[in-house]
Amino acid sequence: MSQGPRTRVLVVDDEPSVLLEISGALKRHYDVVTAQSAEEAESILGKERIDLLLTDLRLPGKDGLHLLEAAKGQSPDLPVVIMSGHGTIEEAVRATRMGAADFVEKPFGPDRLNVTVERALELRELKRENESLRSQAGRQDEMIGESHAMEQVRAEIAKVAKSEAKVLITGESGAGKELVARAIHRLSARSRGPFEKLNCAALPKDLVESELFGYEKGAFTGAAQMKRGRLEASDRGTLFLDEVGDMSLETQAKFLRAIETGEIERLGGTRTIQVDARIVAATNKNLSEEIQAGRFREDLYYRLNVVPVHVQPLRARREDIPLLVQHFMARFGQEHGRPMRRIKPEAVETLSRYAWPGNVRELKNLIERLLIMSEGESIGVPEVEAALPAGAGEEEPVSEIRAARDRAERDAILATLRQCSWNVTEAAKRLGMDRGYLHRKIKRYGLVRDAQGQ
Repeated sequence: MSQGPRTRVLVVDDEPSVLLEISGALKRHYDVVTAQSAEEAESILGKERIDLLLTDLRLPGKDGLHLLEAAKGQSPDLPVVIMSGHGTIEEAVRATRMGAADFVEKPFGPDRLNVTVERALELRELKRENESLRSQAGRQDEMIGESHAMEQVRAEIAKVAKSEAKVLITGESGAGKELVARAIHRLSARSRGPFEKLNCAALPKDLVESELFGYEKGAFTGAAQMKRGRLEASDRGTLFLDEVGDMSLETQAKFLRAIETGEIERLGGTRTIQVDARIVAATNKNLSEEIQAGRFREDLYYRLNVVPVHVQPLRARREDIPLLVQHFMARFGQEHGRPMRRIKPEAVETLSRYAWPGNVRELKNLIERLLIMSEGESIGVPEVEAALPAGAGEEEPVSEIRAARDRAERDAILATLRQCSWNVTEAAKRLGMDRGYLHRKIKRYGLVRDAQGQ
């Protein structure tokens, strides 16, 4: 067993003598909680951390299968073992299909009981590791690249992952902010804990709060049973709040209190729940402007922006495009069962000249479409131009335009720094940039304060 808090097992049986016997067999290795009905067990599951549920099939009122269904509805990865002295093969099959880790017949000795519990817990860990490996494979897609911008992001990830600090990831949609958040979690001390994601822009504003904090049964119309929120589900792990700039002011206030106190209350509930979740947030908005407009709380911004990480758009790291193209060609070729194809160098050059407003996500979708729709052994310029939006070749016709844009940005930053006597915080406010992002711009353009302070 891993080090840390002892594993908690909830044992449910309507016979006190059986509860006493099972508790005695398990208490040497586990913390044991008992209940004599499914209703009592559901109440415990809603209030306490439980790592494994061991329940009798025959119970007064709701039976063990109803409890299994309710438990899985609350915590899908909770291992559930069904016990029965009169079980049938049909019931065992049904329990397994409903997600039971095991179905054991009474009576059984303490050794058999401990082996069953240990095996169910090991199965949960194996599933978590497999999910981690699958998500890691997906994460690598948009983190591919050898540009300076990508190397810088990797270096920042390696540093911040070792801490418990909150992180604010900025960047355009599709640039890979979620990939950065997952990498931070994977490299952190919380890597064996859950990684929960909530996209604040993908839900109506009034639903974000219920998803974040959870709710009790009957809290509102349609709340047929208790549901844990993402904060509670990410206990001892990481919560990734995507597009946090879209969170309503009311929810922002409640969320700020939660991360300051480490305590939450589910909607419709009165009980305080302790949570220990690392917060990694992301946004494609300029939160400084959102604060000025009264749409984002300044105190929450400073709470979240302990360590800023900026993900550059794809057009700012064009040297990564050929690597991404080859990767997506190989990946989607395998996924769709297509023969090995090549993309001509001049076609890759055409892709590299496009501005990619949708960033890596747009490139990924375009390569998949090209592989599905094009014929022949290779993909050339005509196929690429047909797949790109009309007028795409005019997005970035010559490199001089980008160079001129960079010179203008450098001059504006330098002038503002001089006006502010090189007070980076003040300059960042005037420029509408995050302080960390301005520091990276200063480094990129090699700006140095002269001897006269100018």
